[in-house]
Amino acid sequence: MAKGHEHEPVLHGPVLDALRIRADGIYVDGTYGRGGHSTAMLARLGEEGRLVVTDRDPQAIADARAKFADDGRVTIRRANFAEIGSIIDELGLSGRVDGLLLDVGVSSPQLDDPDRGFSFQHDGPLDMRMDPDSGESAAEWLARADESDIARVIREYGEERFARRIARAVVRTRETTPIERTAQLAAIVSEAVPGPPSPRHPATRTFQALRIFINDELGALERALDDGIDLLAPGGRFVVISFHSLEDRLVKRRFAKAARPPPASRRLPTVEPFVARLNLVGGLVRADEDELVRNPRARSARMRVAEKPAGEAA
Repeated sequence: MAKGHEHEPVLHGPVLDALRIRADGIYVDGTYGRGGHSTAMLARLGEEGRLVVTDRDPQAIADARAKFADDGRVTIRRANFAEIGSIIDELGLSGRVDGLLLDVGVSSPQLDDPDRGFSFQHDGPLDMRMDPDSGESAAEWLARADESDIARVIREYGEERFARRIARAVVRTRETTPIERTAQLAAIVSEAVPGPPSPRHPATRTFQALRIFINDELGALERALDDGIDLLAPGGRFVVISFHSLEDRLVKRRFAKAARPPPASRRLPTVEPFVARLNLVGGLVRADEDELVRNPRARSARMRVAEKPAGEAA
């Protein structure tokens, strides 16, 4: 059973500043979580405003319905944010969205619930699915995956230099004992990683990698970034919060590709005129010291903002 958790949204003030919410605007929170950002956005919307919230987690959607089912300004959909393009199109809002927010990665309530299997801090079933009603769990995948595939996932998504050692230890263990608990996997990784004790738990990168892979988080983010621009109204803002380098690198590159012309090439003497689909707004935003005191988990949060040019139609 999850403990009660008073959720504080990360980068609360900077998000609201970046979105520049108008009372009559249309906004999308593609990663509802426990509604911290949505609640703040609604507080600035008037009767004519509209907010669309999505999340793949059934507990998040239950929370949204409990809070906002009677608010006619709010539309709630249970879906992966990779589907945001089709959802907004279905609602007839493509090209009319004034602000789109994605707060990607695992939420604090998911981390704090041992039954979800995202964290090694408390023992629980090795699940890691953001949508527990679809796909296979981390335990199921680890039980069938080749050693080379396990090593690749841990290396690519966790940037773990001991990925091969960890994969070998996983395969060796599962030959005699199913790996079904978070504490069990954390112990296997800790034993496989050499070197002196570190402030960071040895299993941190492996758990990150498995979570990203099991939920196809980078693939979902790519699709949302590609589709999100078309959803925006001219002048609309695209705000993305990420929590590790792989996500942030992807956001930075996608935003830059839409905002800046590609480097010139002597092999291509005739270059098509470049039309920016986004303008970059400011640089990387991190939590300030006051927020870090209140919410240490904000330490790894990174926010990037882009805006659709005023003359750019959908």
